[in-house]
Amino acid sequence: MTFSMASFRLDGKVALVTGGAHGIGFELATALHEAGAKIAFNSSSERSREKGLANFEAAGIEAFGYACDVSDEVAVAKMIQKINEELGNIDILINNAGIIKRIPMLEMSAQDFRQVVDVDLTGPFIVAKAVLPGMIAKGQGKIINICSMMSELGRETVAGYAAAKGGLKMLTKNICAEFGGANIQCNGIGPGYIATPQTAPLRKTQADGSRHPFDAFIRDRTPADRWGETDDLKGPAVFLASNASDFVNGHVLYVDGGILSTLGKQPE
Repeated sequence: MTFSMASFRLDGKVALVTGGAHGIGFELATALHEAGAKIAFNSSSERSREKGLANFEAAGIEAFGYACDVSDEVAVAKMIQKINEELGNIDILINNAGIIKRIPMLEMSAQDFRQVVDVDLTGPFIVAKAVLPGMIAKGQGKIINICSMMSELGRETVAGYAAAKGGLKMLTKNICAEFGGANIQCNGIGPGYIATPQTAPLRKTQADGSRHPFDAFIRDRTPADRWGETDDLKGPAVFLASNASDFVNGHVLYVDGGILSTLGKQPE
């Protein structure tokens, strides 16, 4: 392939973003749209789907929403068939849907553990399995799994999430190994700590003018000395979804401000 800036364009591509109604999934979907892709998104409920459609409409984006539990293989197969019929075979899949349960391991039930793994790991397996035949038929495809720093590190209270995200890293590599010869690239994005409405209380200046302890902890661990923004994830997503990354496969791109590269600052 001869490189040009057009290699980053996604014109004519059909992209599915699971969990794309809001948050990081919504931001990634808008980035793919800006690069020219036609957007389909998945939500876990009809109510969330309707909210997602309203969010995209407010942003001036035509998007197609589908309500489906990503851990339900039969429901996912029906959803993918419907997308293929309404929009065409999927060229780009972003496995973004996920949950986290912050529960100390000794207090976490096996049911809670399984639920996290079902959504965060089994779900990406099921959705990828459903879109792969269409990608093989087209002779090309891009799968982007939203991993985590917990794909590499452990932390208290997130046993299920860390286990699932570590597994997702290896699923990413295995899809690469199994389908790379079909011109399908499967990569991951591992976000660092991202500034979102949900994390706003952790970044709020305290009454005495000091930083929140967790904010101080994250910034001291991050060479960039800041939280990430959702915009920081858009370029990597477009790159991994585009022809510009055709020889990048089985890789997890950590967008973390360098946090995985250091033990943190030495105490003064």
